Amino acid sequence: MSVTGPALRPQSLLLSFLGDEVLGRGVCVYTGSVIEVFRRAGVGEQATRSTLTRMVGRGLLSRRREGRRTYIGLTDRSEAILRDGERRVWKTGAVNREWDGTWTLLGFSLPESWQRQRHDLRSQLTWAGFGALFSGLWIAPGEVDVSGLVAELGLAAHVKVFRAHADAGVDIAEMVDDTWDLHALGAGYRDFDASWRPYASGRVDLSGEDALALRLRLTAEWLQVIRSDPRLPVRHLPEDWPAAGAEETFRAVHGLLEAPARDAAHRSIETVLA
Repeated sequence: MSVTGPALRPQSLLLSFLGDEVLGRGVCVYTGSVIEVFRRAGVGEQATRSTLTRMVGRGLLSRRREGRRTYIGLTDRSEAILRDGERRVWKTGAVNREWDGTWTLLGFSLPESWQRQRHDLRSQLTWAGFGALFSGLWIAPGEVDVSGLVAELGLAAHVKVFRAHADAGVDIAEMVDDTWDLHALGAGYRDFDASWRPYASGRVDLSGEDALALRLRLTAEWLQVIRSDPRLPVRHLPEDWPAAGAEETFRAVHGLLEAPARDAAHRSIETVLA
């Protein structure tokens, strides 16, 4: 199997694997099974083992032994991450057609010496879909709950959050273009579509094990694309915005891979009850 596409961190692949094979099933999976699936996806054994160890250390995986075998399972933290990914992929979707005009505004003022805290806050806001309208004022479409994010960073006393609507004279499309890098966001969708559309024809001959590894990369790449997208209102985006076409490709390829990947998982992935 030849899989092309962007470089993916092993952790991203592992989270996708857990979402497909562990989430909601009440099981732990044998690490040897993970290593074999990742080998087929182009990730070496040492990189896989290192990723498993790091994720256990960060509280993203639990680990248990059964005889001489080691199994990994979900923690509350990783389950929350996977549920969010599941929601983004299958419920929320990539195209925001239902925006009601509401914006979440977040203003912050931090001491100059708090460079690390400022960096952490900006990184978390970007992940949550915010863009910098001005240096200390960030916005996101819709109602975004950032209370947990701000509390975790210990910055509640330095942050103020509002809900607002733009005045009639505001050119929202221009504001969106100024605040977010639409070229980069659109390129992510176009590159994904170009990479995976050939598989949507259904003419690619894959064994079950290859289908399992391919589905793993498909889901991880799609999550990487949509997690970088703040789901800006489509009516204020360029007419040729590529999210809908890329999402159609993702769903088509996923549907074609689902049955052979599921059969391969049943044959090759060893689990025990959590």
